[in-house]
Amino acid sequence: MFVLITAAGWPIYPLLIASIIAVALIIERLMMLRKEKIVPADLLGKVVSAYRQQGVNSRMLDQLAKDSPLGQVLAAGLRNHQSPRHVMKEAIEEAGHAVSHELERFLTTLGTLATIAPLMGLFGTVVGMIEIFGSQSPAGTNPQVLAHGISVALYNTALGLVIAIPAMIFYRHFRAKVESFLVDMEQQASKLVDLIHGERLDFDSAKRQQMQDKA
Repeated sequence: MFVLITAAGWPIYPLLIASIIAVALIIERLMMLRKEKIVPADLLGKVVSAYRQQGVNSRMLDQLAKDSPLGQVLAAGLRNHQSPRHVMKEAIEEAGHAVSHELERFLTTLGTLATIAPLMGLFGTVVGMIEIFGSQSPAGTNPQVLAHGISVALYNTALGLVIAIPAMIFYRHFRAKVESFLVDMEQQASKLVDLIHGERLDFDSAKRQQMQDKA
């Protein structure tokens, strides 16, 4: 490993730092973005059962908000269970925005690393090319300087791609997971609103209801 770093020259150090950060972010997001941790499968059923048995109280809401991101969204809705439907939905949407921001934490950094890693490798390539041209002199070519310049150019380019490819794959994967979690939370929150305020009428049903009322 030390031989490789020596052959790649000083431009490889920023790439090594970027690789360490990328690996740390990937591991952290893999640990945090788990379905059972974000949207527990049976949470909505437990919330509805508790609501029907004991109603809403501050202790229940605090425990629910600490349970998971889905719990935060449902707790925001239950805090406004006595308000009109649109007020309850607005509270859920505000909580959803906060949860979305939390779930997307570090993803921008990971995407940035995936974007700039090839550029950092290209910078090392340029440094290597400068050394290659520097090996030329009126007395002839210095083989050691030429070989070192080639090593710097190739190793940095390769490491930049090695960092960028998995970082981009995981960045896309995590973004897709976050979007899936948000859709799931939105659907479950809508079910909670319907259970508390009654099922929503579609346009045709509402129109028929208005005609019956007029008759």
